[in-house]
Amino acid sequence: MTRRLISTGSPFEKAAGYSRAVVQGDWCFVAGTTGYDYTSMTMPAAIGEQTENAMATISRALGEAGFALSDVVRVHYHVTDAAFADAVFLVVGAYFRDIRPAATMTVCGLIRPEMKVEIEVTALKA
Repeated sequence: MTRRLISTGSPFEKAAGYSRAVVQGDWCFVAGTTGYDYTSMTMPAAIGEQTENAMATISRALGEAGFALSDVVRVHYHVTDAAFADAVFLVVGAYFRDIRPAATMTVCGLIRPEMKVEIEVTALKA
């Protein structure tokens, strides 16, 4: 079984030694993804925009790996403040409303102060 590594070109991937996504057989594991716009390496201040950016990055990584959002079976949301939950749900609900993967949201600290949300998904080709 061949392992494929997917990269977004983020400087964090090389510095920390990880891949945006790893494909192993029928599975695709997408690393925790924050709200950076990787073309400009900027982070919007608003939680909704950060969530949109994270979902766009995840969608692109899945597509490059040969998967789609409809293949997502598990998602982890990490937010830095419980008050962000409704804004995150507003965005991700538009993506996952009909897919309905198993999900968990935790409130935690992230590694940079500008980061407000981090999203990790697991996808399976059925």
